[in-house]
Amino acid sequence: MAKHQFIRFQLGISAEQFLRVYQGSAKNISTRADDGRLIKFPAHNIKQFLSHDGIYGYFEMELTTENKFVAIKKLNNLSTQA
Repeated sequence: MAKHQFIRFQLGISAEQFLRVYQGSAKNISTRADDGRLIKFPAHNIKQFLSHDGIYGYFEMELTTENKFVAIKKLNNLSTQA
């Protein structure tokens, strides 16, 4: 059985920025992973972590060897004051 890959990254998205997802003008999140790769994924994959302030934290995404989304989890919080 092939091993899944795990990608770690930080996000800092204000509630106002994420509002574009609800308005239909944004569908994807783009960010740089810890290993330097540019990653892009559907915004609905991270929506569960949306708070009144937005989405801030350090995350780990699990993908199959074919780059299919499996899961995402929040590893810790980041300050919204950054």
